[in-house]
Amino acid sequence: MTSTGSDTIWVTQEAYDRLAAELEHLKGEVRADITAKIAAAREEGDLRENGGYHAAREEQGKTEARIRQLEDMLRRAEVGEAPADDGLVEPGMKVTIRFAGDSDTETFLLGSRELLSMDSSVDLDVYSPTSPLGAAISGKKVGDEATYEAPNGKSITVEILDATPF
Repeated sequence: MTSTGSDTIWVTQEAYDRLAAELEHLKGEVRADITAKIAAAREEGDLRENGGYHAAREEQGKTEARIRQLEDMLRRAEVGEAPADDGLVEPGMKVTIRFAGDSDTETFLLGSRELLSMDSSVDLDVYSPTSPLGAAISGKKVGDEATYEAPNGKSITVEILDATPF
């Protein structure tokens, strides 16, 4: 689900558990594997021309960055229930809208980009509930219209066509 403030990330218990499991996996066996690779590469001698050593160090850097990201997300996470499937637009919903005067539709997640990245098979844009569009449609129901001001100052009206839990 997502953040309604700049610090808190609202997540379901399932999402929190997946993040925590990934963190423990990275801190445990992944770190140990990388440490072993670095140690083995060091034993080969000259580190300046040792491709295995440099690859292991790069992998270590990426892993440590992901660990820091997960720790930050879990520190800011507040566990809540998944939104009800009642057509009400709220964080954690996959929303389909149509811009006034246009027949094209747009589907996106009203929520957190960080949690969408947990499932790489999902290809959705993400809008924050605090963005102009997110704030305008939050609390509306399917069939409602909402108007918001774009960054260029133009008023934009959208119709909510669908809202289902992500």
